[in-house]
Amino acid sequence: MSVTYHRLKQLFAWHSMKSAVQSFVAACVVYQQAKPDRSKLPGLLQPLPVPDSAWSVISMDFIEGLPSSQGYNCILVVVDLFSKYAHFLPLKHPFTARSVAQSFISQVYKLHGMPQAIVSDRDKVFTSHFWRELFQLAGVELRMSTAYHSQTDGQTERVNQCVETFLRCFVHACPHQWRQWLDQAEFWYNTNWHSALGRSPFEVLYGHAPRHFGIATSSGTDIPDLDTWLSGWTLMSEVILQHLNRAKQRMKKQADEHRSERQFQIGDLVFVKI
Repeated sequence: MSVTYHRLKQLFAWHSMKSAVQSFVAACVVYQQAKPDRSKLPGLLQPLPVPDSAWSVISMDFIEGLPSSQGYNCILVVVDLFSKYAHFLPLKHPFTARSVAQSFISQVYKLHGMPQAIVSDRDKVFTSHFWRELFQLAGVELRMSTAYHSQTDGQTERVNQCVETFLRCFVHACPHQWRQWLDQAEFWYNTNWHSALGRSPFEVLYGHAPRHFGIATSSGTDIPDLDTWLSGWTLMSEVILQHLNRAKQRMKKQADEHRSERQFQIGDLVFVKI
């Protein structure tokens, strides 16, 4: 509108010219159809209702594009929207709706039963006739996100980021071993303090804090297989420590570029900026 007004003002002038141009542009059909809409999304965010109990409403999503590890190259992430407890199920491409459903039955259903509703995006697995018919017969409501409301499945998307970050730190030097550490990633996530819960998903679901698996590997054992496994565990911990120290040094170097070194002695007078 302002561009049209300034162009007309160079040639014409009349009373209430600015308001007249504004009214004309606002009513122009061509303008309404062609001009990109830069306004905020209409309508306020409508959060999903909080479920009444654990594992009554769950969400699902895939993490794809992973390097092959023990034949697996994809992860199905299943999250309970009440306790935030999650399961990470390794999959092999190409998978079908039937194989995904079988994996869900054998690893999630056997522990928590069938949910009342499943929240997901519109992946071809979740929109397939097999998937729809299976859960319709089971009495499960399928709540799929739409193209313009992808935040419906935001809970699982956030968990995906946590899993990817964890695995990236663990297997940075050996990315083809992520399957070996996927179970540890699941335990790590479920035993971490959750800001929305005020405690870990493990404590919400089971009512008590977990016992952690800590073994001192300073001394060897008489069992070769166990000794090799413990040595690999120690080596992986050392690799993670190296990556964390490297990240810390990189962060310090970037921060120091915008800082200057100051040293003070006891008794020096200084100004303190509050």
